[in-house]
Amino acid sequence: MKIESIDFFYLSMPEVEDIGDGSQDSVLVRVRGGGLEGWGECEASPLPTIASYVCPMSHSACKPVKYAVEGMELKSIADIQKVTQKVHEHSFDLLQADHTLSGIDIALWDLLGKYLEVPVYELLGYKKSYPKLPYASMLFGDTPAETYAKARTGRSQGFKAVKFGWGPIGKGSAQLDTEHFRAAREGLGVENYLMVDIGTVWHDDVEKAKERVAALKSIDVYWLEEPFANMALGAYQALSKYNIPLAAGEGCNNYLQASAMMEYAGLEFVQIDTGRVGGITSAKRIAEDTEKRKLTYVNHTFTSHLALSASLQSYAGIEKDIITEFPFEAKSLCEEMTVSKIQPNTDGWITLPEQPGLGVEINKKGLEKYIVDTEIKVKGNVIYQSPDF
Repeated sequence: MKIESIDFFYLSMPEVEDIGDGSQDSVLVRVRGGGLEGWGECEASPLPTIASYVCPMSHSACKPVKYAVEGMELKSIADIQKVTQKVHEHSFDLLQADHTLSGIDIALWDLLGKYLEVPVYELLGYKKSYPKLPYASMLFGDTPAETYAKARTGRSQGFKAVKFGWGPIGKGSAQLDTEHFRAAREGLGVENYLMVDIGTVWHDDVEKAKERVAALKSIDVYWLEEPFANMALGAYQALSKYNIPLAAGEGCNNYLQASAMMEYAGLEFVQIDTGRVGGITSAKRIAEDTEKRKLTYVNHTFTSHLALSASLQSYAGIEKDIITEFPFEAKSLCEEMTVSKIQPNTDGWITLPEQPGLGVEINKKGLEKYIVDTEIKVKGNVIYQSPDF
């Protein structure tokens, strides 16, 4: 089977708000070959991602991503690995390349799974896909009272784990943050997992983080996520000395960054987004490393059930790593991305679909209203135009 075509779809909500919600727009990737379609999603800004696929070559180390993909064979895992290798050889000065590769890589795994008629996790070498416990991923409320109400909602819908992030946290006083933390715990109950995501607001300021450590311990936080910027290795290492469990890694856009975070940041939880890190290929390699280092792998996804399925594949067969992020407050764009959904069972756990590939069907009809009509023209020539579903 040859890769016959690769299409990028720029999708967006009618209005994009200035909030920490990555489900407001999307880059959907379609790869066709052998009469089949594979689908992937990039966790990235749509326009520069598409541009990195079609842009003119700048020099030998800054070629468009399409250079490494179009016309390639796709019959085995090795063929997908060749695409990753070629992108890293020919586009390593194109900084958007790994984001773009991520969606392509996911779509290639989906296509290969359909071609070989097996789920992706089996292609990755796992004999079984273990159930995962989803946490409802939501933003902090504007006030502690709103945070409390949102926690109650997550609990009432059967979630045994909830993560609050972004919003006002870390931007004001330690006392106000403490009130939000306590409201979240009170609303969720003492028996459930509670995680806190700072959203890198403190950049590398260890002192600001230390001011919240006692409050976080008092609510029995399961982890503190991204208190600092990605690759702020010294700050992470310093904070880890205060015996607060740290989680990070979603900002890593390649394997080497993730490896450095695992080695030097003092993490307990390694969070990887397949839509950023180079796709399922890189994510699986990182998952293998977390097992060797006795760390816990966690997926990162805040968007669609396509992204959710892709993010679960890389650690589906690791029985001990049970926690998974679940898109709880996604915008309608991402809710309508797929016909099929991965929903919690009556006990609150989720399992991957057993159908070939990623096991989720794209809702082409439902997505038409979200397409952003886009054209990229260079020297009078159109090098990209919005494709049809």
